[in-house]
Amino acid sequence: MQLKIMPKKKRLPAGRVALILFLCQMISALEVPLDPKLLEDLVQPPTITQQSPKDYIIDPRENIVIQCEAKGKPPPSFSWTRNGTHFDIDKDPLVTMKPGSGTLTINIMNEGKAETYEGVYQCTARNERGAAISNNIVVRPSRSPLWTKEKLEPITLRNGQSLVLPCRPPLGLPPPIIFWMDNSFQRLPQSERVSQGLNGDLYFSNVLPEDTREDYICYARFNHTQTIQQKQPISVKVISVDELNDTIAANLSDTEFYSAKPNRERPPTFLTPEGNTSNKEELRGNVLSLECIAEGLPTPVIYWIKEDGTLPTNRTFYRNFKKTLQIIQVSEADSGNYQCIAKNALGAIHHTISVTVKAAPYWILAPQNLVLSPGEDGTLICRANGNPKPRISWLSNGVPIEIAPNDPSRKIDGDTIIFSNVQERSSAVYQCNASNEYGYLLANAFVNVLAEPPRILTSANTLYQVIANRPALLDCAFFGSPLPTIEWFKGAKGSALRDDIYVLHENGTLEIPVAQKDSTGTYTCVARNKLGMAKNEVHLEIKDPTRIIKQPEYAVVQRGSTVSFECKVKHDHTLTLTITWLKDNGELPSDGRFTVDKDHLEVADVRDSDGGAYTCVANTTLDMVSASAVLSVVDVPNPPFDLELTDQLDKSVQLSWTPGDDNNSPIIEFIIEYEDAMHEAGLWHHQTKVSGMQTTAQLKLSPYVNYSFRVMAVNSLGRSLPSEPSEQYLTKAAEPDTNPTAVEGLGSEPDNLVITWKPLNGFESNGPGLQYKVSWRQKDGDDEWASVVVANVSKYIVSGTPTFVPYLIKVQALNDVGFAPEPAVVRGHSGEDLPMVAPGNVRVNVVNSTLAEVHWDPVPPKSIRGHLQGYRIYYWKAQEGSLKRNRRHIEKKILTFQDSKTHGMLPGLEPFSHYALNVRVVNGKGEGPASPDRVFNTPEGVPSAPSSLKIVNPTLDSLTLEWDPPSRPNGILTEYTLKYQPINSTHELGPLVDLKIPANKTRWTLKNLNFSTRYKFYFYAQTAAGSGSQITEEAVTTVDEGKLAMASRQVDIATQGWFIGLMCAVALLILILLIVCFIRRNKGGKYPVKEKEDAHADPEIQPMKEDDGTFGEYSDAEDHKPLKKGSRTPSDRTVKKEDSDDSLVDYGEGVNGQFNEDGSFIGQYSGKKEKEPAEGNESSEAPSPVNAMNSFV
Repeated sequence: MQLKIMPKKKRLPAGRVALILFLCQMISALEVPLDPKLLEDLVQPPTITQQSPKDYIIDPRENIVIQCEAKGKPPPSFSWTRNGTHFDIDKDPLVTMKPGSGTLTINIMNEGKAETYEGVYQCTARNERGAAISNNIVVRPSRSPLWTKEKLEPITLRNGQSLVLPCRPPLGLPPPIIFWMDNSFQRLPQSERVSQGLNGDLYFSNVLPEDTREDYICYARFNHTQTIQQKQPISVKVISVDELNDTIAANLSDTEFYSAKPNRERPPTFLTPEGNTSNKEELRGNVLSLECIAEGLPTPVIYWIKEDGTLPTNRTFYRNFKKTLQIIQVSEADSGNYQCIAKNALGAIHHTISVTVKAAPYWILAPQNLVLSPGEDGTLICRANGNPKPRISWLSNGVPIEIAPNDPSRKIDGDTIIFSNVQERSSAVYQCNASNEYGYLLANAFVNVLAEPPRILTSANTLYQVIANRPALLDCAFFGSPLPTIEWFKGAKGSALRDDIYVLHENGTLEIPVAQKDSTGTYTCVARNKLGMAKNEVHLEIKDPTRIIKQPEYAVVQRGSTVSFECKVKHDHTLTLTITWLKDNGELPSDGRFTVDKDHLEVADVRDSDGGAYTCVANTTLDMVSASAVLSVVDVPNPPFDLELTDQLDKSVQLSWTPGDDNNSPIIEFIIEYEDAMHEAGLWHHQTKVSGMQTTAQLKLSPYVNYSFRVMAVNSLGRSLPSEPSEQYLTKAAEPDTNPTAVEGLGSEPDNLVITWKPLNGFESNGPGLQYKVSWRQKDGDDEWASVVVANVSKYIVSGTPTFVPYLIKVQALNDVGFAPEPAVVRGHSGEDLPMVAPGNVRVNVVNSTLAEVHWDPVPPKSIRGHLQGYRIYYWKAQEGSLKRNRRHIEKKILTFQDSKTHGMLPGLEPFSHYALNVRVVNGKGEGPASPDRVFNTPEGVPSAPSSLKIVNPTLDSLTLEWDPPSRPNGILTEYTLKYQPINSTHELGPLVDLKIPANKTRWTLKNLNFSTRYKFYFYAQTAAGSGSQITEEAVTTVDEGKLAMASRQVDIATQGWFIGLMCAVALLILILLIVCFIRRNKGGKYPVKEKEDAHADPEIQPMKEDDGTFGEYSDAEDHKPLKKGSRTPSDRTVKKEDSDDSLVDYGEGVNGQFNEDGSFIGQYSGKKEKEPAEGNESSEAPSPVNAMNSFV
């Protein structure tokens, strides 16, 4: 039975391929067992493990070492042949063999020559099971011969001729490497015109004067001996036709002078190879090199094609400025016709190279070692190919099989040896030789016939740990002859494992396709053949898989910032976890900016080089998982570069540039700016924008500008730095395209016309000598245009004009080239003069005490003598009879009314005052004469609040009030009105008392007041026009100590039972009355407070300010605000004047107001005035705060 691996019919998943390959290698090892204990017992034929190359070139200065190593059991012995005969190493004292090896060492360092040992060597390794032989090793010493001496004449030739400098190096072993240098050991420069051929010659397609030199030296380097040989220098002189005429032609030999033809351009001709066709043969697997070098003027360019085919893209290379075509790993398919084409401006030629690819023998199937047991069958197969097809021959133990001892178990059938019913004597080493004219192949393969009981090579009690849900492969490497059968068992008493759940491989491996937790346990492998049985136990543990539960995420960050990647991992706690971070599948840079902390990677101060893929690799001893995220480092783009101006026309140019790096953020647009170095050097202006996909722009230009351009790239993060400026481009001068703008004609004096304009800037001038042609004429006259040409200014004054006459004006630009287009005509006026006439029929209508309306007749237009701007009213306050006497010292107010308006209002007049006014007309020059003064009086108005209010000398029942009159009486005061009301301890207001006080009084005493009571006072003045603004104040009468003691005793009575009962009865009675009132009210319908108060509105009290309509509780703050509990009068008891401007808050009676049991007010409020208490509406109830609020302004 043959011991080998049979193909398994069941297809395995891709993930198991690597491991199965490993197991296959384990089975192959049975042919040459590697286990040391097994090798001690098993016999094995020899196998060559190491040998010198077939073509062995040695260094003659060193000892010769010819290698031959082999293994076998028992260890083989070695012998050598030299040139086909036995090489007796014992007879040559310079030759020694390495102990336990067949390697020869020939000591030629002290004596002997390498040439003596040149020849063909072959090693034989032999033991009792057979003999293996090495290749024929051809030993040759390397050679580096000198150049033969020759006399090299100087070469003189005409400029433009072709030239070939021959090298012709000496033949060496191996062939030398050729290169050309000068005396300074500097390589000569090569180009499309000058290049070195494959044969080492130096070719000039055409020569130039700079090719003249005396030290063209060809060098040959012999790498094996590390020597360099040098050819004699060659002198070359290139002369022009004129120089040649100055020489003596008779002294130039034919070899010195190549040609007498004049220096002319010519089509290409080939320097190498010669003719139209050539042949090239190359061996399979080598590099095919084809060469074409042409001469011509101008220098030809070489192209390559393959007839009836294409050049292989991945194996084709061009060398030597495309003069050499190389195809690597050439094969028979590369055979065919290759064509090189040389072309210049005067023509083209071609050369066809017919390529034939031959092949030395190469293996299709080399024979493999066989380990058989007695009685088994087997085959050795030796298949090779080549061109021509190789011949197959067999040897047995190094002897041609035709003359080898006969073995009845073998049969030769061409490239196959068939073995049947082998016995131990059938063991031997067979050699297969495949050869043709280009080389040979030699392979050793042994047949080893063994009878061995089963042996299990896997270590006992091996522990396998596998990740759950993955395949588990339990090894049972075995050896035996005949081949043992393998069975697997689980547990101590388990039955044999079957193929329906498990996969039993022929190499003994047990595969559990999907290992689960319950797969954990002990497994037993049993190997049996007819010579015995062996078994082995292994153990399996299933582990949880490693998982990345938080993967790093894609990040886009700007250069200089910090980025962090997170990688959280969950793994089996019995396994050791290692987390490694990689960048682009390599190690992280050794940079302090990279910080790895537990499950985080942080990169600080991010740079462009930090961009890439960052991978978190989580490793345990059993599995590995990884997750990657890409870091894109973005920033504003790098500046564009390589700015170039093309298509330069008078008014346009094409700008092209190369974009800089976009720094991982696509360029959105390019901004182009220009600088005018002639007119505004250093100042850059916006030219245009183009798409980020463009790298060229057609730019419109203006004449006579020295342009420079620069480009900036823009992406989502911002704008790049500007590029370097382009070259300057000065456009030609031209006449101006535009005329000045903002042309105006206004006189500064009554007899002139000042023409002004905005000049053109240097960019708009379009040329040198910028001037302006200024033209004018009267609009309504028949005069011709008057013109003057002025320099580059912005104003021209026309003198001697009539006053305020309309003119037509135009300003035209011109320069040294010509005039701008015809300018637009602008209307202007000559200078203005002061108006001549005052407005007449001035009339005043007094509207009220603070407003008057003024009317007047317009002045004639001709008397204005300028642009009418309006009328101006001067008015002032004056005393009667002193109008003219004190005018100089009176403060006058002015109101101006635009355009031709003939009336206007005078606001803000003081009531009860005497005023005077006059009216004047106004033009651009100034005011005309004043109209006669008109006087008028304003009627009386309401006064301002009294200047101050003080409460002095408080007693038990009286308070004295002192005040100052209003600062602005606005008329004749008729009287003062004083209103006051008490405030109880719960801050409720009592009845309001109204008093009239004569106007000549500034002090008043109130008597019969309640002791220890707070009062609030409202005080204002009156004229015939009405009541003025009020001022408020609060004050308290003093305390009576006797009554205070009585009140204390009353408190004691209030604690008595009879008093408490009485109060309860009163409360009950009040409750009944309230219920009755409520029933009656519901029967009679709603009676809103607003309606009742509308019926009793107080005509004397002015309405409150518009910005305050209602408020609730009492307050001592500003009286237009709601009153709060606990308010008090200021300590100085003086109300400032500005405070008195607020509306007086009057707490009037609430007609429909109701109170609950604790005395608080309930009911509806109204915003109307209340009636005065004098009209009979006083009540003991607290007045409505809303009505009080609305009582005064």
